[in-house]
Amino acid sequence: MSRRAIGWAAGVAAGVLVAAGAVTYAVADSDSGSGSGDAKAAQKTPSADSADAGFARDMAVHHQQAVEMSYIVRDHTKDEDVRRLAYDIAQTQANQRGMLLGWLDLWGLPKVSADPPMTWMGMGGMVTAKDGSLMPGMATNTQMRKLATLNGKQAEVFYLQLMTNHHKGGIHMAEGCVAKCTVGVEKRLAQGMVDAQQSELQVMAQMLKERGAEPLS
Repeated sequence: MSRRAIGWAAGVAAGVLVAAGAVTYAVADSDSGSGSGDAKAAQKTPSADSADAGFARDMAVHHQQAVEMSYIVRDHTKDEDVRRLAYDIAQTQANQRGMLLGWLDLWGLPKVSADPPMTWMGMGGMVTAKDGSLMPGMATNTQMRKLATLNGKQAEVFYLQLMTNHHKGGIHMAEGCVAKCTVGVEKRLAQGMVDAQQSELQVMAQMLKERGAEPLS
């Protein structure tokens, strides 16, 4: 995998962060509108059971695991391409996670819910948490422990396989927000996640191929 290709994918992710970060603190103004103050603002603020709040809560959890996974592999390989990709993913998703949690604070909504994950997508009764894998694409606790025991090429391959599944699950969730969320800035961030992670999936597919490996079934 060329540095140019990895840099291009990183550039897409960085562009998403810049665009989202520039409007993070303008959510109340840009999406509440101007007018008769409290009544209009209250009408525009998402409810605790809305898709906007559900996506923010669930994606924050989903992103946290990606950050942890990425820092594990950075400590277990000397391959500069994998380390660069892992660092870019960790930084991007950590920043996006901060935005999502910040919006929940701004809206005065809880960061946890008694409802099962993915309820906002109509999948609350369909997703079964297994060994720490709370949502589609998330690695299990067993897989995370295994990653921490590997080094070199083995760590690279397993990370790329886990992160491929992680991105696929994340894209599915982000597409759900694009379809269901009502806050404009959050919908734009979600679409940015889709675009950036689809680009990274192409990069990771090539990196797996170069290592004689394939995605997990």
